Amino acid sequence: MLQPRIRTLLCALFIFSTHSFAAPWNCKAEIGKEHWDFTGLNGEKTATRTRSSPPTTYEEEVRFNLCDVLGPREGRDKGDQCPEETLACLTETNKKQIEPPDRITAVIPLASSSTLNVQYKTLSGGKGLTLTLHGPSWPAEGSPSTPQSIRFTLYCPSSSGKSEGEPSITGYSSQTGILEMDWVVGAACPTVANNDGDKKDDKGGNKDGDKDNGSDKSTGSGIGWFFFLLLLAFVAYFGLGAYYNYNNYGATGWDLVPHRDFWRDVPYLLQDLLSHLFSSFRSGGSRSGYVSV
Repeated sequence: MLQPRIRTLLCALFIFSTHSFAAPWNCKAEIGKEHWDFTGLNGEKTATRTRSSPPTTYEEEVRFNLCDVLGPREGRDKGDQCPEETLACLTETNKKQIEPPDRITAVIPLASSSTLNVQYKTLSGGKGLTLTLHGPSWPAEGSPSTPQSIRFTLYCPSSSGKSEGEPSITGYSSQTGILEMDWVVGAACPTVANNDGDKKDDKGGNKDGDKDNGSDKSTGSGIGWFFFLLLLAFVAYFGLGAYYNYNNYGATGWDLVPHRDFWRDVPYLLQDLLSHLFSSFRSGGSRSGYVSV
């Protein structure tokens, strides 16, 4: 009775592995025949949100890079920044309209290369997918310490009916350690591989169509080059032949043409060939000869 349980466990592990990456993260996702490529989003991006807490306000700023670790923040102390291996960093700043100046109250690494464990799943109706990047527990010292993560809800503009725009913060829970962000971006539109291995976008277009058109163009251009070189060969043949006849025999006019007699007979040779072909077609449909009695 142990064997069915083992089989079920292996199937569950296989399904889970198709929806998560421990490391390394290549900034691409794949579920079944659907593929997403986020490499075009590589680079640092920032989103902010302000909440009122009279007599001050709190500003939440998220710096993130989906594909690589963040660089250091210029003009800011190292203690007010996330560690070097961070892919997403949340900074909370307390702002006052009067002195003293703004005060950074929290710096939280939401996603780290050592604990990334990328997870994703598709949204209902093919509207996009959710992408979750994990970080270390925060605070690093003291209790309670909560594992952090950032969850992107990525919407495909064409299937969700939303307009493409900048990422926005929708919420952060200190209890769960999850920061939520919405982002309408073209990279959230999947490409679908058919049985031939070609990839189509969500509009049904062939992503490899450019390659096919390129091969057609290269074939056409190859034929064009063949006839161009053939024309050059004829021009060189007549030019060099005329030059030779002029220098060696002092030929002029039609006598300059190389192999003049052959080219003069070409029309008659073509006429005889066509006559022979026509006569063969005419005689092919009739029967002749003797019939034995």
